[in-house]
Order: sequence, then C-alpha cells, then structure tokens
Amino acid sequence: MTFRIDRTFARLRQAGEKALIAYVMAGDPSLKETEELVVELERAGVDIIELGVPFSDPIADGPVIQQAAERALRNGTSLRTIFPMITRLRSTTQVPLVLMAYYNNVYAFGPQRFCQEAVQAGVDGLIVPDMPLDEAGLFRGPAEAAGLQLIFLLAPTSTAERRTFVARQSQGFVYYVSLTGITGAKLRNVADVGKNVEKIKKITRVPVAVGFGVATPEDAANVAAIADGVIVGSAIVKQIAAHQQKPEMVKQVGEFVRSLKTAMRAAQPKLR
Repeated sequence: MTFRIDRTFARLRQAGEKALIAYVMAGDPSLKETEELVVELERAGVDIIELGVPFSDPIADGPVIQQAAERALRNGTSLRTIFPMITRLRSTTQVPLVLMAYYNNVYAFGPQRFCQEAVQAGVDGLIVPDMPLDEAGLFRGPAEAAGLQLIFLLAPTSTAERRTFVARQSQGFVYYVSLTGITGAKLRNVADVGKNVEKIKKITRVPVAVGFGVATPEDAANVAAIADGVIVGSAIVKQIAAHQQKPEMVKQVGEFVRSLKTAMRAAQPKLR
C-alpha cells in the first residue's frame, strides 16, 4: 500500500524541496471555513495539513490553540462533524490530511471505529500528543488494518534509546518538537535543533518534520535547511483569529502561508 504522505515526501525529495505542514483547528471559526481554509492552504503551497480535533483540556497547546479549541467546541465541532467535512473535502483535494487528537477523543470514539471511519472519510495519519508510543498498542492493530499512519513525537529531552524506539515506529514522518514546553513558544536555537534532527535521521528513513516555534518566513527557511518538513501551527491559528468574522480571512491566511513557502523555496540552493 502506498500512502499519500509518503508520496508527498517522495515528490518533494525529487524536486529538492521540503514539506510545509500547516495546522488548523477544525471548526475554527466554523467547519465551513475550515473547508475553505484547507483548499486555500493547498493552493498557497501547503503540502500536508494537520486538522486539530478540539478538546477541553489540550495540555500540549498554548493559549492560541487553546482558544481556537474553545471556539470550535462552542460551534459544536467533534469527530462526528469533522469526518463528514473531510469526506466533502475529498471531492476537491487529495492533499494529505492528518488528525491531531487527544487520547480521550479517540478512546471515547473507540479506536477501531475511529480508525475505520477516519480512513473512510479520507484521513491519512493520526497524531495523539498525549499518547506515548509505549501505550499505543491499542491503536496499532486497528490503524494498520485500516491503513492509517501513526505519527509519533520526539522532544529535545528524549534519550538516545527513546529516539531509536520512536523513530523506528513512526509512520509518515517523525514529529520533532523543537523545544520543551507548549505550542506557540519562540524558536530559539536552530543549531541545536539541527543536531538533534541529524541524530534522528541516522536511525530512520522516515522523514523528520520540525514543529513548535516556527512563526515567521525566516523561521520556516531556517528549519527547512535542517529538516524534511516544517510544521507551522500557532502562527497560522493567530492569523485565523485576527481575521475571523472578516470576509478576507481565508485570503489573508493564504497570503501568510504563501510567504512561508516562498521563504522555504528561496532556501532551496542551500538544501541541494
């Protein structure tokens, strides 16, 4: 079986490019606008899109994404409404879609049912930030049977043993968290991030994408020089919040994302 995420990284590798991975909270400001944002993000150069599943206690997220989750929950957003939205999206786009959901969301839905319905809707991958790989046994069988790729996280504090364990189990890509703390913090030391990414690359053939702290085109270009993918979340969600209830919101977010991809492509000579 070939996966959309794998095909995307292979295509980018051939072109000498790095993946831009954008995060948005599903249902913020509304599911209709999330659909419009996904289409616009792809048009603006995004290669993979993470859709956050709103949760009342998102322990890994900073204030920006917490507030987005609150707005989405007030709108009644849940997996029951997200899956039909993804089904609709699949009639217009084949961009890889990854759900980022907390353990309670998936467990309450039922791991087997979740994996089956997610793939039927058109989901490609799953990130559960509060589910350590050691406890992922409940999901691995259903995910593999359904064809859903499980993506795991590594942090700067991960030991060498942990790096090897996680890097060899993650599918699609390894999500390297560039700093300790919550989403929305500032990226400070790209050199240290680069050293850790190199350590991960030595033990796996799976692409390594870096998230947390990437907020500007300069950040995106710097991270693109050291990783296979650049993950941008809070900075995009900030743009959505700043322009919500304005008719130009989708266009403004698209322009911001386009600036990230342009900066990454401008760094291409350094990448080859």
